[in-house]
Amino acid sequence: MASIDANEVLIDCQSVWKIFGDKAPAAMEAVAKRGLSKKQILQEYNCVVGVSDASIQVRRGEIFCIMGLSGSGKSTLIRLLNRLITPSLGKVLVKGKDLSALDAAGLRQMRAQNIGMVFQSVALLPHRTVLENAAFGLEVQGIAKAERNRTATAALEKVGLGDWLNRYPSELSGGMQQRVGLARAIASDPEIILMDEPFSALDPLIRRQLQDEFRQLTKELGKSAVFITHDLDEAIRIGDRIAIMKDGVIIQVGTAEDIVLNPADQYVADFVAGISRLHLIKAHSVMVPVAEYQRQHPGSDLASLAKTTPEADIDELIGLTMQSDRDGIAVVDKGAAVGVVTAKSLLAGVKGTTTAEQAAAA
Repeated sequence: MASIDANEVLIDCQSVWKIFGDKAPAAMEAVAKRGLSKKQILQEYNCVVGVSDASIQVRRGEIFCIMGLSGSGKSTLIRLLNRLITPSLGKVLVKGKDLSALDAAGLRQMRAQNIGMVFQSVALLPHRTVLENAAFGLEVQGIAKAERNRTATAALEKVGLGDWLNRYPSELSGGMQQRVGLARAIASDPEIILMDEPFSALDPLIRRQLQDEFRQLTKELGKSAVFITHDLDEAIRIGDRIAIMKDGVIIQVGTAEDIVLNPADQYVADFVAGISRLHLIKAHSVMVPVAEYQRQHPGSDLASLAKTTPEADIDELIGLTMQSDRDGIAVVDKGAAVGVVTAKSLLAGVKGTTTAEQAAAA
């Protein structure tokens, strides 16, 4: 895996708005001066607010998922990230450069060198082979045929299509076509990959397989990715962090564990209500402090307890609890016990309650 600076921000989206309609400038002014709602903008100006005051940061090496239902603004937002559409207000910085300040040539260079994109409809050229499709972006950049074919072949091998170079799109399954699209995106070696619901039309089994392959490949190559989806399970499976959108507004940003344990509002709480906690919630969120455990269990010997790490999930903790005849699992970090998972705190975690919430309710 490539060495990366996980604190470096590659995409910085700063208070971005996008309003569609003939009177968009006047509507944007009304938002700034009068604080009109999305509904009021539609009624007064016949304009649609696609994205409302959105701010996100995507770090190097991070897979950042943006999710929401149809009409939430997620696909509009991702198109703002490479200026396929221009913000009505606010800035999008990629590697510190304001996309709105780039001229046509500068924008083309930014897209060619730094940003790859894969859409739900992969749009392969039917008269070109798999290799020629994967090399198409390099061809547009003017790369010599021998070099672009070598690069595209390597990209296709990374996605498992090394034996399909001379086939045509009509000979491929839907999942294989998406792999070609991903190979085309990574062939130019971009630092950032934008994915707009690329797997949503695929069968569930193939979809899960591609989700796992995409995450593994992205991490191995040290890429950053923004992944759009309407499926919370997919966002959880793929994303390091997740932004949940509704009506053009980003409601909450956090890890899957953060969002499930601490939903920002009732909408998010309803959204995550049916999600299994087994692989989301970790020991550090459900353990009780060592002092509290010892107060409740005088004379207990922590050294005799089964041990695990702070990142052990609920599923692993259940297994350890079932195997142990003791009343707790010691959570050990850097050689020292930092907490204990008890049967009660474990059950609370299954329910979706953190240690802090348990203490507040006591």
